[in-house]
Amino acid sequence: MRIALTACLLAAAAFPALAQSVTVFEAANPASLSMGDYTAPGQGGKPMALSIGIGSGAWHGADDAPFRFWTVGDRGPNIACSDAEKTLGVKPEAICAAAPKGRVYPLPAYTPSIYAIDLDPATKSFTLAQTIPVKTRDGKLTSGLLNPLTVASTEDALDGQGKPLTHDPNGIDIEGIVRLKDGSFILGDENGPSMIEVAADGRIMRRHVPAGTEKDYAAAGYDTVGSLPALLTRRATNRGIESMALSPDGAFVYFIMQNPLQNPDAKAYSGAVNSRLYKLDAATKKIVGEYTYAMDPVATYPGEKSPANSTVRISELTAIGTDRLVVLERTEVTTRLYEVTLTDAANIWGSKWDDAATTPSLELTSAETGAVQLLAKTLRLDTSKVPEAPVKLEGVALAGDGRLMIINDNDFGIDGARTQVLLIDGTGIRR
Repeated sequence: MRIALTACLLAAAAFPALAQSVTVFEAANPASLSMGDYTAPGQGGKPMALSIGIGSGAWHGADDAPFRFWTVGDRGPNIACSDAEKTLGVKPEAICAAAPKGRVYPLPAYTPSIYAIDLDPATKSFTLAQTIPVKTRDGKLTSGLLNPLTVASTEDALDGQGKPLTHDPNGIDIEGIVRLKDGSFILGDENGPSMIEVAADGRIMRRHVPAGTEKDYAAAGYDTVGSLPALLTRRATNRGIESMALSPDGAFVYFIMQNPLQNPDAKAYSGAVNSRLYKLDAATKKIVGEYTYAMDPVATYPGEKSPANSTVRISELTAIGTDRLVVLERTEVTTRLYEVTLTDAANIWGSKWDDAATTPSLELTSAETGAVQLLAKTLRLDTSKVPEAPVKLEGVALAGDGRLMIINDNDFGIDGARTQVLLIDGTGIRR
């Protein structure tokens, strides 16, 4: 399937020069990030030293100290049952008999949180300065468990002993973050998918979900608004909103879907590259723009063996000006940062592409037909040329001195990864 393949290949081929300098920051006190040990029950269980994941998204505001960053962890440690033998050391049937296609949550009581971290350039270390657990309106801690979804797809969850866990209407999987001038936050939720307004103290004020799914959150401890396009329920499971951005003047919020939708079906998701990027009025939270971002085909990523384009995903979005954005797309090994500019000509909001009956769908439409205008991409960073870069980079922001900050999602230490923060100069990314 050729979906804007020529344009994407040309963009991916024009790699920038090696970054001028890269500084790697490690935790000043690794023990402060410890979540304890876990070993799956049964013969052969592998012991895991779990640690807090703080790198699923990042933010730095103009009023923040030069090296203060706000980050988020996602839904907590979880392992797909299909990976049980490789990751946990036990046969899937030993721990996943109750839900063979589910996920194991070793610490189901984990509360998704917002973190403030401070970098110390002198010691090349970072410290965890503040933790803000996300709560319901009445102060009840949220969980990272799955919501009781009936329209969008979902999964079954098991605890660390293999016992079924109940779906939680207050469960959130936060992966994107922006911070407003009043200290409140807007978070992107991967699972729902949803966009969550959170007060400075961590209380959820409002959750925006796809129209028609409000009833799935009826028991939640906060207001739920069906303000997002109903079409977003066609996201593949756990490929929702992983990225949030805010224009420097605070007027607009942006988010992009992690992958093309399953529109019209899962086959389209597996082979497509066109993902949807949305622009909202920050005051009203109403969508005012929608744009088509073509991800690089998986074949352009060196060493990737899977032929499915769904191997590539988008994990971060950062605004460097009004309608000037940096998009992080990646595989499990390589990360690329692209700069894009939104234009009126590329705005498809309110067009036929928002109609589920449109054939072929946006996801299956090639730019070569002239039917849709893709956002032009300028490559700013390719980590295959940055040997210091860890894998699974998911958070991006600009430090107060103008350098690019990038942080990895360590998956809570499940595979032994540790959190690392990089400051990179020479990318050409500037406000």
